[in-house]
Amino acid sequence: MTSQTPNLPDSDQIRRAPKVLLHDHLDGGLRPGTIVELARAQGYDSLPETEADKLGVWFREAADSGSLERYLETFAHTCAVMQTRDALFRVAAECAEDLAEDGVVYAEVRYAPEQHLEGGLTLEEVVEAVNAGFREGERTARANGHRIRVGALLTAMRHAARALEIAELANSYRDQGVVGFDIAGAEAGFPPTRHLDAFEYLKRENNHFTIHAGEAFGLPSIWQALQWCGADRLGHGVRIIDDIEVAEDGTVTLGRLASYVRDKRVPLEMCPTSNLQTGAATSYAEHPIGLLRKLHFRITVNTDNRLMSGTSMTGEFERLTEAFGYTLDDMQWFTVNAMKSAFIPFDERLAMINDVVKPGYAELKSEWLFRQTAVTSGSAAKSG
Repeated sequence: MTSQTPNLPDSDQIRRAPKVLLHDHLDGGLRPGTIVELARAQGYDSLPETEADKLGVWFREAADSGSLERYLETFAHTCAVMQTRDALFRVAAECAEDLAEDGVVYAEVRYAPEQHLEGGLTLEEVVEAVNAGFREGERTARANGHRIRVGALLTAMRHAARALEIAELANSYRDQGVVGFDIAGAEAGFPPTRHLDAFEYLKRENNHFTIHAGEAFGLPSIWQALQWCGADRLGHGVRIIDDIEVAEDGTVTLGRLASYVRDKRVPLEMCPTSNLQTGAATSYAEHPIGLLRKLHFRITVNTDNRLMSGTSMTGEFERLTEAFGYTLDDMQWFTVNAMKSAFIPFDERLAMINDVVKPGYAELKSEWLFRQTAVTSGSAAKSG
């Protein structure tokens, strides 16, 4: 349900608004130029294009297939150039810089350490390189007049058998920049319960985890992630819409799983553009986020893979504003939802909401108010 205050944001306001990102893949957000340079330096000669602009277009077109499996194939190229400490450091630093430039003030960026071992690095060396890169990116952003805090989510691949090992790795670095754990990869045939030992371990350690569920696969994936594994958040979760019935007269009936998700305030990491590419939604206007927002599910807005989707947090909110008429009040609602759902301590989340998010939106709303006053005054002067 959108606010009755008609303070529709323009593109510049959306970019400047403080935003919080919970679902973004490190290997899905590289700059095309960086891929080309790293490939050249490392002798990787399998890129489909060697010019940065053309490579960026190739990634978006390859990902825009309607198939999650085809979408995931594009990561072979990005992971191939992320096999050294220097490469990981650079990619992580640029990630933080790019997000900060886009107005993101807090981000949780995920990656799978097990996919970066071909150059001889250990799992620990991968984590330490990425953490160092994030810190460098934060420093550079600060020097450029932006503020951002980046936490890492360590991901295990659901088709592999290293989930417990990665969960232990996440736990050992939990006070050094790693804020939680995740599993990712093709859902069909690889249910989250295959990695139950990892989730049981994290629960015993009082640690946080999110699970990719309800994207390419349906309600059973969400049910298992929550009721068997105990996920704190759902990566995507878009298929929860399958448990909601809308009658011709507009009456809405929630099934038991949808009711549970809403009642328990389970955060849903929605990624609209990515969902269109993988076939989980047919258009922005028909994306389930519209109905779920009206029903007050705990929705968050995310990018998933900025390179493959050719998107940013600003881009996601621009498209949602066009599709649903979302206002600055709506943007603030999504952003506060995300900050409430972050995997950092409560007092730090509260400080970010009260000292960064709310003041940022208040300033943007006051801009709109004074702009409207000026327009009204100008019109009155002309008529006089």
